[in-house]
Amino acid sequence: MSIQINSNDGKSIYLGADIIDSFSANLRGELLNAKHPKYGQARQVWNGMINKSPALIACCTGATDVVTVVTFARDHNLLLSVKGGGHNIAGSAVCDGGLTLDLSAMNGVLVDVKNRTVQVQSGALLGDIDHETQRFGLAVPTGINSTTGIAGLALGGGYGWLSRAFGHTVDNILSADIVTANGEFLHLSEQENIDLFWAIRGGSGNFGVVTNFTFKLHSVGPTILSGPVIFPITQAKQVLQQYTRLARELPDQASCWFVIRQAPAFPFLDEIHHGETVLILAMSYVGDIEAGEKALAPLRALGQPLADAVGPCPYKGWQAAFDPLLAAGARNYWKSSDFTDISEQVIDILLAASSNLPSNECEIFIAQLGGAASRVPSDAMAYPHRSTAYTMNIHGRWQSPALDDEAIAWVRELFNQVEIFSTGSVYVNFVPENGEIRKIGPYGANKARLEKIKGKVDPSNLFHTNINIAPKLN
Repeated sequence: MSIQINSNDGKSIYLGADIIDSFSANLRGELLNAKHPKYGQARQVWNGMINKSPALIACCTGATDVVTVVTFARDHNLLLSVKGGGHNIAGSAVCDGGLTLDLSAMNGVLVDVKNRTVQVQSGALLGDIDHETQRFGLAVPTGINSTTGIAGLALGGGYGWLSRAFGHTVDNILSADIVTANGEFLHLSEQENIDLFWAIRGGSGNFGVVTNFTFKLHSVGPTILSGPVIFPITQAKQVLQQYTRLARELPDQASCWFVIRQAPAFPFLDEIHHGETVLILAMSYVGDIEAGEKALAPLRALGQPLADAVGPCPYKGWQAAFDPLLAAGARNYWKSSDFTDISEQVIDILLAASSNLPSNECEIFIAQLGGAASRVPSDAMAYPHRSTAYTMNIHGRWQSPALDDEAIAWVRELFNQVEIFSTGSVYVNFVPENGEIRKIGPYGANKARLEKIKGKVDPSNLFHTNINIAPKLN
């Protein structure tokens, strides 16, 4: 049976049954079409706004399958997308009418305790990594949601509670294996294929399909000091004015992010406050608990909190603490901005926007970065945003399609108000769609070099369904 499928240049073509059967026979994993019972689940991604239907989904079980799929896509000039954890806000993991390469079955994690490294296949989720590494009191700096896929996170940058202490995820990549657009399998490191190794560390998925990473491990936990402190919104301006001063003085081991949203039904928060708009300071300290208590005490003393749940906590638990607020299937639309400081003007704008949140799941969160991550040269790898002290994500999240216009408009309006105070750069994993106009953008001053490398390894732009880097061919 022939199949209609979209090409890489936007045309619709037909592939005969003999071609499809031969392709399927060369895979160890399954090849799914729309009639396969596993197809519906395989095409789903985290963001419920995304509803794309690939013509075929190739479920890879190892690097050889990846080579087979990439080669097939190249030989037939097919539209190709790559799915790891499927958590990306833009939904670039799947493509309409094309071929999706699914890495989710490739989720192995192998810890080398002696050398303090871990090998991670690219279909693994953050929770998979924490499960294996925390057995030995070790961790990779990753994100804050355990269901996020490691590949997209790491290739775009990756930041979380450990960034200030140990750098971003991208700073801890020691080596990687990749399948390039011509089907070649390469090992990348500071000693091998140096340009391409530079490019994948922040260049997102533009250069091929990474099948395996080797990460540096750090001593973390298994218990850390962490938790949220919740303030009424009436105290938010005063608290945030003091927060910006205290945050600059925190040691690298400490991180404090803030969130403005309607209070979830936290068990430690009196139920009379559930659903009220609040300010949440989410904080952690990696290291000695007593030292952490001292470092975080000034932040916990701001204002008169409604609840303070900071205390010793399993690191794995803290990594998954916000999973219930980020479950798959909701409709999501984000806009993000980077800042070197949070001014009083920005605070006023954020608080004004919090008075008309479109749903009880919408939130404004600002992550505190800096520390070790800021001391890496901006051209040491493709990820360039080393002066970013804070990243803001305007997180529109809701359940009903009837709220789409209102929620998206709220996100965009707030973004337009605060972007003029930003650096003009943006974290690529928080870009919801191609074509955003920014002063600096996701790749910054490194974009020109990335375009030249792209021109060498992927001149036909096979890997383009992401926030794309166009190949420069001369």
